[in-house]
This record gives sequence, structure tokens and C-alpha cells, in this order.
Amino acid sequence: MVKTIAGRRWLRIIPVVFITFSLAFLDRANFGFALAGGMAKDLNINAATSSLLGSLFFLGYFFFQIPGALYAADKSAKRLIFWSLISWGVLAMATGMISNVYYLIVIRFMLGVVESAVMPAMLIFLSRWFTKSERSRANAFLILGNPATMLWMSILSGYLIRSFGWRWMFILEGLPAIIWAFFWWWLVEDKVRDAKWLTNSEKNDLEGQLQLEQKTIKPVKNYAQAFKSRVVILLCLQYALWNVGVFGFVMWLPSIIKEAPGMSIVNTGWLSAIPYLLAIIGMFFVSYFSDKTQNRKAFIWPFLFLGALAFYGSYLVGVSNFWLSFALLTVAGGAMYVPYAPFFALITEILPRNVAGGAIALINGLGALGSFGGAYIVGYLNGATGSFGASYVFMAGSLFLSALLTMVAVKGSGANSFNEIVKEDSGKALTFPINQNFK
Repeated sequence: MVKTIAGRRWLRIIPVVFITFSLAFLDRANFGFALAGGMAKDLNINAATSSLLGSLFFLGYFFFQIPGALYAADKSAKRLIFWSLISWGVLAMATGMISNVYYLIVIRFMLGVVESAVMPAMLIFLSRWFTKSERSRANAFLILGNPATMLWMSILSGYLIRSFGWRWMFILEGLPAIIWAFFWWWLVEDKVRDAKWLTNSEKNDLEGQLQLEQKTIKPVKNYAQAFKSRVVILLCLQYALWNVGVFGFVMWLPSIIKEAPGMSIVNTGWLSAIPYLLAIIGMFFVSYFSDKTQNRKAFIWPFLFLGALAFYGSYLVGVSNFWLSFALLTVAGGAMYVPYAPFFALITEILPRNVAGGAIALINGLGALGSFGGAYIVGYLNGATGSFGASYVFMAGSLFLSALLTMVAVKGSGANSFNEIVKEDSGKALTFPINQNFK
């Protein structure tokens, strides 16, 4: 019966979460285009301040991850995301109206605060609607909102800045989030039980399947025990290093491309979109085979390693060949994005529901610190050295370490290798023993 309602679940839920997550990334990533398109000059923003502003979002994002995720898990992801949509739309529009950098500092921090719970809340939401065999693909469609938005936003922002200026770019790109909030409220429900478009029999079958999956996971008493576990700690470090590369890339790619000889802001937008097109294609394939094989690990670390090699290759090429360097950056950008879906599917499959939301928030919060470091340090290195080579090496090293930590943290194929999640051993700290014979 679960399979008979699968089509309706995908058509009813996935487009809504995709659009919602897309709007979140629209209002966080267009800042890099504004800097390259005149904001830095108009507001007298120097290189150091530019790095700080680019990273402040992630500082606010870090501090409010866990409270927001706990609210989504215990009360309502639907309500939390509704108010977040309105708040970040208002703040994004306000960015186009400010007159000095001090207001911008406050807005960038607050934008991170109101968007902080969206990612964990969405993952919690999807875990209540899709079974284990579907979850990587469901997560992929959610996370596709990131590269898909970066693709069309890169092109649109270039044209908006050229036609109307950076202020109107923020205003026009912030308004859709406010409007969409009311569609979100009308279209989704927190729980399967509340869905009017399912019969009682269909609700019972889907809830029964989801509850059966939870029975294979040993319970964890509380968040403190889960947060002390080896696997959660390692995944926090892994994701932080991963995001150093991702958001160092996202925030500064427009500026990197704009520095090429004769490059206009419109051409910068078109070229900036290419890595995200590659990411979208890759995410479809990776999520499909991750679900088909139930092997999460094999679809995470190899791509992080590939991204590290591509960044280092771009450093070796340097300024001698812009197009070869750009091709390598495209590979790096695509490779960093494609493992997201199996990574977050892994987390919801190795931890029981009562602590999964908090663990996602903790891991995503540490990822936000990595994003803060990536956006700030890459900007600092670019300004201090007068070139992008040092930042390429920095991002390559971060991704390489992230790939290594993935191999250490997950010692089986992934979700199925954790047949026993917790074990109390003579009152010792929580551990996560791994059963190698998972099949």
C-alpha cells in the first residue's frame, strides 16, 4: 500500500519543499553577486569587511540551529518554516534599502538566524513522509533547491544588477519568499495523520512502515548521549570541513570569474551557473544509486576527494589558462554538491527519531561554522595575496580532510552498517559499535 501512494506523496510534497528551500538559498547567495556588482563600491566596503559580511550569515546560522530544530521535531516544522519564510524575505528586501555597512552587518547576522532551522526542519519533515528506501532521493530533491537556485539566480542576478542595480536585485528577489509562505501553509501538513488527501488505510500503512523502521534502531536516552557519540562528533567535524569548501566556493565564485579579462557581470552570471548545472545532474544519479544500493558511504567520500583534487588542479593552472582553471572549478563545485542527499539520509537512518532532529541540527550547525570559516578565510586570502591560488589550496585541504573523516566515521556501507546504534557498557560513555556483517 505504501507504494501505491508513493506517486501522490512525491507530487504533493516534493515540489513544495523544493521551492521553499530554493527561496532560502536565493536570499543567502545573491550577496556575492551584489558585492561584485557595485555594493562594495557604493557602501565603501573594503576587503576585510567584505569577508566579514560574507561570513556573518553563517555565524547567526550556527547559534540558532539546535533550538529551531528541536521546535520543528517536538512541535511544528510547518509553523517554523512559515514564519522563517516571511522573516527572511523581509530581511532580504531590507538589504536593498540600507545606506551604510552597520545596518548590513545586523541584517546579515539576522538573516542567518531566521534561516538556521530550515535545513534540519525540512529533513525532519521529509523523514516523516518518506521511507528509508526513498529517503536519499527525497533529500536530493530538497537539496537540489541549492544548486538549482544558484544556477538560475546567477543568471537572473546578473541581468537585474545590470538593468536595475544591486538594490532592486535584493528587493525583487526577497519578495517571493513572503508570498510563498502562504502557499507553504496551505499545501503541507506536519504529520501523515493530518493529510486530507490520504485515506485512513493509506495513513495507517505509511505510518506503520515508518514505525517499523524505527524498531531496528536501538533507543538513545537523550540528546546529551547522542551528542557524545563518536559517530556524531566525527560527522560534525566532517561536515564543517566540507562546508569550508562549499561556501568558500559559493560566496567568492562570482568575484573569481569577474576578475577574468573583459568579463561583464552578465557573463559572470552565466558562467557561475555552470557548476550548479553539473551538480544538479550528478545529484539525480547519486541519490538514485544510493537508495538502490543502500550504500551511503560510497557516494560521499569519493566525490569530496574529487573536489579536493579539482581545487588543487585549479591552483596549479593558476592564471595561465582561465578556461582550464574554470573547468576544474566547475568539477569541484559539482563534486561538493552531489553527496548531500546520501549524507543526510545516513543521519536519519542511524539515529532514533527522538534524537535525530537534534543531531541533524548539531551537525548542520557545525557545518555553518565551517561555512563561516570558508567564506571569511577565502575572502581574506584573496584580499591578502591579491590572487585566488591560496584559497584554492585551502579549500582543497578542507575537502581532503572531510573525505578522510567520512571513511573513519562510517566503517560500513552506511545506514545498514549500524544495526546497533547505542550500547550501555557498564555505565561507560555512549558508543556506536559497528557491525561489519550488515547484509
